[in-house]
Amino acid sequence: MDGLLDLGRAVLAAQPFSLHVGAELVRLESGEAEIVLAIEPHHGQQHGFVHGGVLAFLVDNAVTFAGGSVLGPKVLTQEIKVSYLRPARGDRLVARAHVLHSSKRQAVCRCDVFSVEGDEETMCAAGMGTIMATDAPSTT
Repeated sequence: MDGLLDLGRAVLAAQPFSLHVGAELVRLESGEAEIVLAIEPHHGQQHGFVHGGVLAFLVDNAVTFAGGSVLGPKVLTQEIKVSYLRPARGDRLVARAHVLHSSKRQAVCRCDVFSVEGDEETMCAAGMGTIMATDAPSTT
């Protein structure tokens, strides 16, 4: 397994909330990240769809991992925006993020979130995020 992916998985494993929701980092390359989440009943809202907060969580984490892959491991989300396109339901969610532009201290990233039923992917959310490099001490 590649060192960047190993580092990313260690960072994700150090996030109690990420463990609680069941997120799995499946790909991390320079400028790109992919997170998968098996949909469970506790991810739902009152209409039976995945709660929007779960989708926002995926956007936040995916853009941060994508941005961190070019800025280094000491990063924080500066801002995110999420557009909900359609209700999320199915077997799992897949969040794919990539860096649109980066400088020494900042990366602007896009993330598309798909709900997956069998082999069929349906885009359910789109997000943008700005990731900033920080001098904060690492917790891992």
